Amino acid sequence: MTNETIKTIHARHSIRMFSEEPISDKDLLTILEAANTAPSAHNQQAWRFIVIKGEKKHGLAELITKKAANFPKSASVLLRMAARSIMSAPVVVAVANTGELIDHGTKLFQIDKDHAYDLFRTMEIQSSAAAVENLLLAATSMNIATVWLGILFLLKDDVLEFLEERKGEFMAVVPMGHPLKGSTGPKKRPIEAIIKYLN
Repeated sequence: MTNETIKTIHARHSIRMFSEEPISDKDLLTILEAANTAPSAHNQQAWRFIVIKGEKKHGLAELITKKAANFPKSASVLLRMAARSIMSAPVVVAVANTGELIDHGTKLFQIDKDHAYDLFRTMEIQSSAAAVENLLLAATSMNIATVWLGILFLLKDDVLEFLEERKGEFMAVVPMGHPLKGSTGPKKRPIEAIIKYLN
């Protein structure tokens, strides 16, 4: 395989524990700029990247650990694992949508307000998710490891409040750093099992 983009896509996998080696501000900005080039509905870029370090990072991990006690064992274990990943990483990037597209589009479109809200809500989620994927791939291309902590969506409103962001439809938390040890990603299902052709 010679295509560098395809190689990066195949190389990306989740890393949950990180070494103490820092990420330079220059590398972090390069990754965030790549995230910011993701496709977005109406080119609104209705997302915000929140860089979390130091005491704020420790506070986020403590919040998650505390809230984990309120969930059944399976979810609680995953939440605590997420808190450990956050503590391990030199930097954490959270992504939240701003609601600007929802606010603007719902007023602009002359269709049923509920349908318009759902349309632009979905568009914000899709756009923000694309930005996160760009972030993951950019980091991988620079030999920086990441993990998208999807389990934290259980605490979406709590995390957004902690980050001083408005309540929104999307929230992602991505610890970043150099891997503590080498690993490979899980084996994927064969492509033949998940393609459907229509002629």
